Amino acid sequence: MEIDKERYKRNILLPEVGEEGQKKLAESRVLVVGAGGLGSPVSLYLAAAGVGTIGIADFDRVDVSNLQRQILYREQDIGKAKAELAAEQLQSRNHSVQVELYPEGITAENAEEILAKFDVIVDASDNFPTRYLLSDTCMKLGKPDVYGAICEFAGQVTVFASDGPCLRCLCPEAEDPSGNPNSAAYGVLGVIPGMIGCMQAAEVLKLLLGKGEPLIGKMLFIDAKTWSTDLIEVPVHPQCSCHA
Repeated sequence: MEIDKERYKRNILLPEVGEEGQKKLAESRVLVVGAGGLGSPVSLYLAAAGVGTIGIADFDRVDVSNLQRQILYREQDIGKAKAELAAEQLQSRNHSVQVELYPEGITAENAEEILAKFDVIVDASDNFPTRYLLSDTCMKLGKPDVYGAICEFAGQVTVFASDGPCLRCLCPEAEDPSGNPNSAAYGVLGVIPGMIGCMQAAEVLKLLLGKGEPLIGKMLFIDAKTWSTDLIEVPVHPQCSCHA
């Protein structure tokens, strides 16, 4: 596969990437579930990095309240479908990226079929039924699930994978570990999803390249009010069925 060496020069200069790593990115397939606050920076940076195929799963339309943090969209996009707008934005920035759209979102009926097509899944969703569905399906299929969540001035990132814990290991009950069932129920500083989404994108690239230490079995917490960080171990829950 030919790659644009000038375009990706700064990637290729990295010993951990090089031309072979850049070709690997070009051949990779990543599904981003949710094209909102987290999905915007994730998808933009994956496209910029040269990930060959990016799937976008989102059934929502742009609302004026989204513009404070969802950097894929503009005022003239209000009322339009996010998945279609996201595809336009990504391909306008990198014509070599293929974008696959799933405007119906991820449901119990289609999750396994859709997720099976991709190498890495990014959980950029905003509700815990979807988060549990993604984690359960990824564990069943052996796909890494790059998880990010935000609340007010803080955020968290981890990777659920077949050689580590799943979301149910972290929180066996169907609820948000932060105590919020849905991100729409609380406020968030607009830059926080940008920060967490960039970290998710970094985890995806590390997984695709097979470099560094992905956050498997670890969760990184960041509080922007104090710039305090905490990296905690997330063990496999002894009663969880993820490794049964």
